[in-house]
Amino acid sequence: MTTPRKTRVAIVFGGRSTEHAISCVSAGAILGALDPDQYEAVPVGITREGRWVLAGNDPSQLAIADEKLPEITAASGNAVVLAADPTSTELIVRDPAEGMSELAGVDVVFPVLHGAYGEDGTIQGMLEMAGIPYVGANVFASAAAMDKEFTKKLAIAEGIPVGPYVVLRAGVSLAEADKERLGLPVFVKPSRAGSSTGITKVTDWADLDAAIAKARQIDPKVLVEAAIVGREVECGVLESEAGGVPEASLLAEIHVDDADWYDFETKYLVGSRYTIPAELGDEITKQVQEYARRTFTALDCAGLARVDFFVTADGEIFLNEINTMPGMTPTSMFPQMWAATGLEYPKVVDRLIRTALRRGTGLH
Repeated sequence: MTTPRKTRVAIVFGGRSTEHAISCVSAGAILGALDPDQYEAVPVGITREGRWVLAGNDPSQLAIADEKLPEITAASGNAVVLAADPTSTELIVRDPAEGMSELAGVDVVFPVLHGAYGEDGTIQGMLEMAGIPYVGANVFASAAAMDKEFTKKLAIAEGIPVGPYVVLRAGVSLAEADKERLGLPVFVKPSRAGSSTGITKVTDWADLDAAIAKARQIDPKVLVEAAIVGREVECGVLESEAGGVPEASLLAEIHVDDADWYDFETKYLVGSRYTIPAELGDEITKQVQEYARRTFTALDCAGLARVDFFVTADGEIFLNEINTMPGMTPTSMFPQMWAATGLEYPKVVDRLIRTALRRGTGLH
């Protein structure tokens, strides 16, 4: 009797964005969660320069150790190429000693890339061209969710509340009228980045120009947002297995304690406290979950997303952002919210892969 072939999953991680290290940590967690009886993992790392390499299968090599962040370099493995050819799903490996060789075809790609050149529709477009199913949102949804300006515009069109903000394109400064409308403090952030990179909390207008310059090191388009005083709440969303309305997880509330706000160090190095389920009451909880599902649908998302909100003391809810490939690290909120909802991490990973295989590529 022939043993059924395992599903071959290419986990693509690292990448050229400022979130390279967190992508590596997420990939390590996914590697460790894959059922070896069902799946054959093919780890493909992308260096900060954009080189694709065939990486190792040891999840521990992709963990944060002693506050040292993991990184993919050219020395991490042999170079690998995926052709944008729908008639062939093979990865081409370039071995310095043996030359070019084909690796067996890939059934599905898990692009656990955060930020630019990955979560923004770029790799999704390449995988569509190659005809290889992949986990997560399509080209449009990935691009729209990555760009905070267009996330807000689509949310507003759907009737989902967002806080006051201004978009500053390259070379544009904040007008005095906008300063009066936004008030202090404000948060200055790159329009197309995540993991709190490049963000500054500004409490004095004298510091605004420096904050904009910092954000523009990542993205020439910058958002200036009015600070919303309230509780930080997150909700995980999964595409329904049966089709139709997406599913929302229990909510998580983030407590930053001694930190001034939920910055990179608090998220990944120092750590923060959280409450799952968030103690918000049934009415507000259901409203946040409904807004999360509607945001997912408004942007035409697929697979998964984490949707973040602020909830004020008087019960107002404001969308902060949506992440179409949220952090999948051991401390990330998305897997923890679903675990509390009753879906443990390995089952989340399995469901995402099965959903991607069922959906395939092309228009839906």
